[in-house]
Amino acid sequence: MDPEVMDKVEKIVDKYKRKKSALIGILQDIQAEYNYLPKEALLHLGKSLGVSLIQIYGIATFYKSFSLEPRGKYLINICLGTACHVRGAVRILEKVERSLDIKPGQTTKDSMFTLETVNCLGACALGPLMVVDGEYFGKMTSAKVDKILKTYKNNEKNQNG
Repeated sequence: MDPEVMDKVEKIVDKYKRKKSALIGILQDIQAEYNYLPKEALLHLGKSLGVSLIQIYGIATFYKSFSLEPRGKYLINICLGTACHVRGAVRILEKVERSLDIKPGQTTKDSMFTLETVNCLGACALGPLMVVDGEYFGKMTSAKVDKILKTYKNNEKNQNG
């Protein structure tokens, strides 16, 4: 087992005073660290807390916010709720799929974007709605999709020099 992973998991577990009741918070912190829940980290977590891997996987698969697969740096959510759907959300989804060459649940080859769909984002008046890395983009059009994605790609280039 990777000592670096073990060390990071131990620091997170210690932050929660090794309480089994804090398992969801611990998983959230592990996911924040790795952008998903790596198997190696979950194995060590189970040993560290004395919790079975089955219990950990039960929680990790129950909550949609957890991912057992590596995700992109930026998570894109497309709302397919009724209000967004009738305003053209499917066209927005299809545009993102074409632009990034991925389907919902997939991550781009460069690990920059992961695409997911949701049933409602709670901002129906802004539909169709797309959220990128927690930033809401309302009244979406196909033309806006590429501009938004380009902004994130350019930010990445500027950060990496």
